[in-house]
Amino acid sequence: MTRLTLRHETLYTYEKPVRFAPHRLLIRPRDSHAMRIVASALSFSPAGSTRWTYDALGNSVCWLTPQGEADQLSIVSELVIERFPAPLSPLRIDNPRTVTPIVYDNVDRTILNPFIEPETLDSDDLLLKWLRAQVGPAEEPALDYLLRLNQTIHAEFAYSARVEEGTQDPAHTVATRSGTCRDFAWLMVEALRRLGFAARFVTGYLYSPATSVVRGAGATHAWCEVFLPDLGWVEFDPTNGLAESADLIPVAVSRSPAQAAPVTGAIYGDGGYSQLTVHVDVRLGETLSVAA
Repeated sequence: MTRLTLRHETLYTYEKPVRFAPHRLLIRPRDSHAMRIVASALSFSPAGSTRWTYDALGNSVCWLTPQGEADQLSIVSELVIERFPAPLSPLRIDNPRTVTPIVYDNVDRTILNPFIEPETLDSDDLLLKWLRAQVGPAEEPALDYLLRLNQTIHAEFAYSARVEEGTQDPAHTVATRSGTCRDFAWLMVEALRRLGFAARFVTGYLYSPATSVVRGAGATHAWCEVFLPDLGWVEFDPTNGLAESADLIPVAVSRSPAQAAPVTGAIYGDGGYSQLTVHVDVRLGETLSVAA
């Protein structure tokens, strides 16, 4: 078990005052056997109202409606969580459905179908050609293949932080052999779907111990989850080569990156020049600076 404190600051600034439409916040994890929320606090300015719901995938969603006019919108989320990652051993499970090509039973497949169907196109077959080169021996254990693919992306693709919003097309990531965490996660998701795996996009946070070097810390992070018979949803972070690590703190899952943005919303009026600043701090401890 690992106990961590998370602080996620989002600041929108505008040249001129604006009014705000409701904003959708995906910043709070859902309690489970893998993670427990010990304490939480949410502060924002200008003042407004909040309403909490669960979306169709079970993500915890806060609807924030700021009141009045302002030239900035500040949202600060603080959490103390305990993380209980699932062990990956034994690596070989006595179930013929757990070898490649993956085969799901009918009950699971009915639920998993939306996460098996690819969403992106690959008109030049760049993704397909790269994927064929990653295929291993017949009846390779699915978990072994996933761990190998996870490490391949980590080792062979260059990490490059990008300020701009949005996610690269997986074929573009293959062509350039570079990207940021959301690009690598989306590449792994869409590649695995073409092999019949159920895979989904995950956003959350990454703890970076002082004794190790990780890529993607200091901001929101993204990785991949794959559904395996007997194991369920298993986490793979191709950016850092991690699998089911206590350093990964999932907040939301989605079919595509566009559905997993931590903060989305709109403004009324012409705010002129605008700027978005995001800062994430994850550390060991349990002190909240905002009143819960």
